[in-house]
Amino acid sequence: MELEKKKLFNEHGDRDWGKRRIIGGNTTNLIELNNVKYEWATKMYRSMMNNFWIPEEIPLAQDAKDYALLSPSERQSYDKILSFLIFLDSLQTANLPNINEYITAPEVNLCLTVQTFQEAVHSQSYSYILDSVCPAEVRDRIYNEWREDKHLLRRNRFITDLYERFIAESTTENLLRTIMANYILEGIYFYSGFSFFYALGRQGKLLGTVSEIKYIQRDELTHLALFQGIFREIRKENPEMFTSELDADLRLMMQTAVEHEIEWGQYITANSIPGLSNEIIDQYIKFLSNERLKKIGLDILYPEVVEHPMKWVENFSNMNGMKTDFFEQKVTNYSKSSNLNWDEL
Repeated sequence: MELEKKKLFNEHGDRDWGKRRIIGGNTTNLIELNNVKYEWATKMYRSMMNNFWIPEEIPLAQDAKDYALLSPSERQSYDKILSFLIFLDSLQTANLPNINEYITAPEVNLCLTVQTFQEAVHSQSYSYILDSVCPAEVRDRIYNEWREDKHLLRRNRFITDLYERFIAESTTENLLRTIMANYILEGIYFYSGFSFFYALGRQGKLLGTVSEIKYIQRDELTHLALFQGIFREIRKENPEMFTSELDADLRLMMQTAVEHEIEWGQYITANSIPGLSNEIIDQYIKFLSNERLKKIGLDILYPEVVEHPMKWVENFSNMNGMKTDFFEQKVTNYSKSSNLNWDEL
């Protein structure tokens, strides 16, 4: 099918939800939450709104003291991971509107708009961390690290090139690759970095930063589920698009991302952080990859990896009565969203 941007003003658009489609629909752009097709998207929107948080509400004075006492390898990991996260969330804030221009279901447009806002909040949180925890000269270096460290630059180019490819040539196939790239970013690219902060938290270090990361990861879980839903619906509505060649291309994207994430995780931790050996990082990222692929109906890449090698990270996903199951995409938070189960998409 030919891919076209949705019209901003479309007096001939369809209000009949039965005619609605994720892409290629004839949308009016009216947001009618009492007239929706994709119920999972409206539930997700409300959950995302209930997740609202303010980074500056988390105190970081003790983190500044802890930072000064980190080992050189811990401090290097802390700095490089922050640089990478700053890049990823800044990129997402800038690029999500490019995808949203082609999504023709208003309830899904709403979710993508909230995601864009949340990615901006994540960038705000990183700025707050840098201002509160790191000396000024370190802060400036961290902001430049993403393009000066060759490992970071290579990883950043992989995702960015896919986004730029879609912007330059907005075909249906390139949109699917961009959706997969988003799914990879949300479901693979953050995780060795998050686990590093949780490893510090296990030692009682930088607990304020750990709390910031918990809130960020809670948001990212809904973003991951959102792109699962978008991918599944496009596949359901346009099965002819998913050729064996495209499936192989998407799985190769995941394989490349896994290799990048393992190399990155082992590079930043240097086999010197308790609980994050090179072998554990390798198995953890491959396990995550298998889980992500299964959720969108693609064959897994690592059938030999069946056990979750880092179950202790789940101990850091519980806060203030909120429970998150990273690998089943269940998010329970506040009374209004306590029964949501993203596996039911």
